[in-house]
Amino acid sequence: MFAQRLGIIGIGYVGLPLAAAFARAGNSVIGIDIDRGRVDRVNAGLSPVDTVADAEVAAIRGKFRATTDSSVLSECETIVVCVPTPVEDERPDLTPLTSATETVRDHLRPGQLIIIESTTYPGTTHDLLLPILEETGLRAGIDFALAYSPERIDPGNTRYNVMNTPRVVGGLTTVCRERAAAFYRQITEVHLAKGMREAEAAKILENTFRQINIALVNEFAQLCHSMNIDVWDTIDCAATKPYGFMPFWPGAGVGGHCIPVDPLYLVHHAFTLGLPFHMAETANRVNKSAPLWVADRVSKNLEDSGVAVHAANVLLLGVTYKPDTADTRNTPAVPIASSLLERGASVSFHDPYVEKLRWPDGEIERVPDLAAALRQADLTILLQRHRDYDLPMIAAARRLFDTTGSLRSADVISL
Repeated sequence: MFAQRLGIIGIGYVGLPLAAAFARAGNSVIGIDIDRGRVDRVNAGLSPVDTVADAEVAAIRGKFRATTDSSVLSECETIVVCVPTPVEDERPDLTPLTSATETVRDHLRPGQLIIIESTTYPGTTHDLLLPILEETGLRAGIDFALAYSPERIDPGNTRYNVMNTPRVVGGLTTVCRERAAAFYRQITEVHLAKGMREAEAAKILENTFRQINIALVNEFAQLCHSMNIDVWDTIDCAATKPYGFMPFWPGAGVGGHCIPVDPLYLVHHAFTLGLPFHMAETANRVNKSAPLWVADRVSKNLEDSGVAVHAANVLLLGVTYKPDTADTRNTPAVPIASSLLERGASVSFHDPYVEKLRWPDGEIERVPDLAAALRQADLTILLQRHRDYDLPMIAAARRLFDTTGSLRSADVISL
């Protein structure tokens, strides 16, 4: 079966690391993407995402190329769909996934293995995508194999990657599952799910677990603040227990494409079934409110120090959704900046990975000189502790609000 010709639809944060891993395993990999700029960068040996190095893309050029021409899918033994599944107004938008599946349908041939990696609610692959593929007249499980294996990409994680993170694999039939499992065993360990629905549900559970626990500690931090309790020391104390406790840390909010998005897929699907998913709904509300709580804290601290919010100069440090990446998807920096701008403050930012921070109805400017900006800002908010940041220099800011727990002193405002 291996090596084989592999087609990957979507060569972003999920698809590109997967392509690199399978190219290194000896497969001939073709990346299909509708973004011409992304395709051109890959073919020039450059990476379109910050979590894969240019050198890594250049090293596999003989085994990996990209194209906007989906007709190459007919030449592939295996096709993996890695397109985003966003939410709009907290409702799942499956348009990219159904569109990609229609593209596969248009080039489907007998004998192919089709794997869906995009996160979605349980039942999507069987109830929505399978009928699209069978519009060809080919039968899933007989004429072609169909499986689901949720992506497990953690941008910026230097310890775990696609090569050492186990894959969960569910198939339409046992044969489909075994064929997909053999495919993934080229690069990592595999855990066999009972079926595709279980594999789909596992991904939602993983991120709902994190969403709920982050919401717990974010709300707990607000209670601690109201009772004059050091939340960071409290968590350190609880974390000494060797059983029954797992530490999570509060922050300015939850960002990225997984934690604030994936649980909503099951929330929405459960609602259509008349079944509420209370824990995920509540966690979503708590985490969405965290940036506004930070903005309220900032406003009060400015006023307490004798500076009117509408006359204040506020500096945001680290506007990505997590440290050491350039990813600003759903970053809490945006609602914080937006809220402070609405109150009349002048807001700027610094981030070693980000040149511009824009959103549909606003933007803020990046300061070129961090040291000078720290001296000039009435209040500085540390949102992400990037490795490049010099904490002693940041600690010397005129007034510092640290949302990361990195600088614990009486002179620093903390969550």
